[in-house]
Amino acid sequence: MTVQATVDGRTVEWTDHKRYLWIMGAIIPLIPAVMWGAYAATGWSVWWFFGPFFVFAVIPVADMIAGLDRNNPPDELIEALEEDRYYRWVTYAFIPAQLAGFIWGAYLLGGGTMPGIADPLSVIEKIGLATGLGMVAGIGINTAHELGHKKEEHERWFARIALAQTFYGHFYIEHNRGHHVRVATPEDPASARLGETVWEFMPRTVWGSLKSAWSLEKKRFARLGKSPYSLKNDVINAWAFSVVLWGGVMIAFGWQIFPYLVIQAVLGIWLLESVNYLEHYGMKRQKLESGRYERVNPSHSWNSNNIGTNVLLYHLQRHSDHHANPTRRYQALRDFKEAPVLPTGYAGMIVLSWVPQIWRSVMDERVLAHYDGDVERANLHPRTARKYLASYGASTVSSTGTSKEVA
Repeated sequence: MTVQATVDGRTVEWTDHKRYLWIMGAIIPLIPAVMWGAYAATGWSVWWFFGPFFVFAVIPVADMIAGLDRNNPPDELIEALEEDRYYRWVTYAFIPAQLAGFIWGAYLLGGGTMPGIADPLSVIEKIGLATGLGMVAGIGINTAHELGHKKEEHERWFARIALAQTFYGHFYIEHNRGHHVRVATPEDPASARLGETVWEFMPRTVWGSLKSAWSLEKKRFARLGKSPYSLKNDVINAWAFSVVLWGGVMIAFGWQIFPYLVIQAVLGIWLLESVNYLEHYGMKRQKLESGRYERVNPSHSWNSNNIGTNVLLYHLQRHSDHHANPTRRYQALRDFKEAPVLPTGYAGMIVLSWVPQIWRSVMDERVLAHYDGDVERANLHPRTARKYLASYGASTVSSTGTSKEVA
């Protein structure tokens, strides 16, 4: 479909060639149904582990095959593009599908049977199913991310529903009011530091984000002169969604499903925070003479134009524009030439992060090149800061070929 507008007497047109690909994002909640169908057709238990295979094998291959899309909508058409409600319904469709898949999965975890599944699943098969639910949950958090930034109240409530599956409702508060303020600074628990492994980052960001979300709400209630222990506290009411959802499925299908609910929630959170790890790895906003950090700009986020991951994550990989315009809808996000670029899409980069030595060999030189070899301008991990300064601090050759002293 072509979007057009008349500006100063001239007609401006632009076609979104990904328009009908965006609906593919809504196929993610169907992962459990795919596992069921494949298992029913073959009887192979390995199909219950299809979820991680899809995310970490199929999507990276799709990125390589589909290639890149650097096409930006003209500035004059951004408003008209955002008003096209088709794109909103694409994200809305994710929510009921996610809920249905979760409840259906809980039924099977509780020992349920159905056509093609004559006997209750074994423990190993249930663990596999939980991993698939976890992949859906993690990508569901991204859908919550898209909806949670919007001004419409019903979309923000949809975000809370999407977050309920992982018991990670406080992300809604911390991401909007914490991360977007502190992004690419040492104070941000969701911005990874140069030299920090994903395994070190995980506990720091999970605990730090929880503390930050509670602190933000506590301060908000203090300004109102009220106690934060209220259902009006957005941390508490977001968690209440999870209590209702988890409590409901355990009442319906038995408390024995609780360990599997924990497995899928942990995997969903891990998938989200893995994305956080690579989005700002090593990026740092510089301090001004006033002591405040410079404004966020495109150079502070890693970007990617790989089509496969972008259509499944609603342009999350055009992260620089998202930080510049948090309420802008995904279909209107633009690519910036000055933004640092990942060597492949998010799914493939997550796989690289599992082996720190490989991750550092791929990413650390890119961070240094981004800062013209000046390692002191990067967001350094305290544990490795001395090593990096010793290795790169003196007479480092910049990407422009000039030698500069930084130590």
